[in-house]
Amino acid sequence: MTVKGLIAALTEQENVNFLLTNRIPRAAVTRFMGWFSKIENPLVCRASIACWRLFSDLDLSEAKKTEFKSLHDCFTRELKDGLRPFDPDPQIVASPSDAIIGAHGAIEDTELFQIKGANYSLVDLLGDDELVERHRNGRFITLRLTSSMYHRFHAPADFAIERVTFISGDTWNVNPIALKRVEKLFCRNERAVIETHLASGEALTLVPVAAILVASLRLHCIDRTLNAQTRGPTVFPCGVQVHKGDELGWFEHGSTIIVLTPDRFEFCPNVREGARVRAGEPLLRKLG
Repeated sequence: MTVKGLIAALTEQENVNFLLTNRIPRAAVTRFMGWFSKIENPLVCRASIACWRLFSDLDLSEAKKTEFKSLHDCFTRELKDGLRPFDPDPQIVASPSDAIIGAHGAIEDTELFQIKGANYSLVDLLGDDELVERHRNGRFITLRLTSSMYHRFHAPADFAIERVTFISGDTWNVNPIALKRVEKLFCRNERAVIETHLASGEALTLVPVAAILVASLRLHCIDRTLNAQTRGPTVFPCGVQVHKGDELGWFEHGSTIIVLTPDRFEFCPNVREGARVRAGEPLLRKLG
């Protein structure tokens, strides 16, 4: 068995995976990763990327650059032009990022789930009663970014960003093993609530959720990097109009984005749990 195969076999053991990725000082490790990833040293960068490849399916063939200044530079890499075209249909809400599709479905009043049988509420996730009302009985889809994926995310439709609320919290891993074991995990972790309205008037909310080793979240609309040093909940008024496919920001490691819409949307045929989706591919279609 290869070294990579041995590592994969070990991390697939549920107890081992949970121990290695959660029963450690998560905040301290995350802060360290934020510092370490920005070291601009060719030897450190090359060694870090080589180590990263051992633990993942990292593929840099789509990257615009062929050389990186630091691990952070590699995490937040841009892609070659034209590789993520966005579905042009104005009725379609596209995927904001490359991801693995997780839990998705109808919101039952104000309840949704991280896995079947493990519910959480919009109130706990969003912390805003008015915003909860916009998505009562709506639709949700959970998109998980792995560490090796393209880390930038984009506008899934034409919309106006009204405000961003940063909610401080923990940095639990967001992989399926942790979702089975940690109650209301998404409501415990650091997250940003990005409130928007589509050009047709409906509310669409994006909730990027931090996870262990996610040192920060960059949002262009407020020209800020949000992380553990950002004390919250912190509200950033906005007023930015963006077009489908415009870059909104990036994670500095893999994580999760929860997409919320009203009930006048249906899931596209390609949406199924466990499927891989690329930024720009269809997720939901507006009815009527």
